[in-house]
Amino acid sequence: MRVVISSIGKDINSEVSQVFARCPYFIIAEIENKEIKKTETIENESAKQFGGAGISASQKVAEKNVNSVITGNIGPKASMVLKQFNIGVYRGSGIIKEALQEFVENKLEKIQ
Repeated sequence: MRVVISSIGKDINSEVSQVFARCPYFIIAEIENKEIKKTETIENESAKQFGGAGISASQKVAEKNVNSVITGNIGPKASMVLKQFNIGVYRGSGIIKEALQEFVENKLEKIQ
């Protein structure tokens, strides 16, 4: 399973960003047997756009073949695009590593 987390920093010890479309980075985590196997960081180029960041960021995330998104909040346009790709969205906060563990333990609130 691949999960993307909106992040304010470049690694899993960073905090979950409270915004999705305009977060500085996305951390992509591969989870197998309830363990984080590897992570990848990508810069969120959509954050710099004047408009349409939600749609652009969602499309970029969908291209990475992820199953779920963890973020603080998500706008309606980004949410709509992720829904079209059957990507679940969960509300997370705090340190990314801890939010991922809560996700694995099915403790995060599902937004969509």
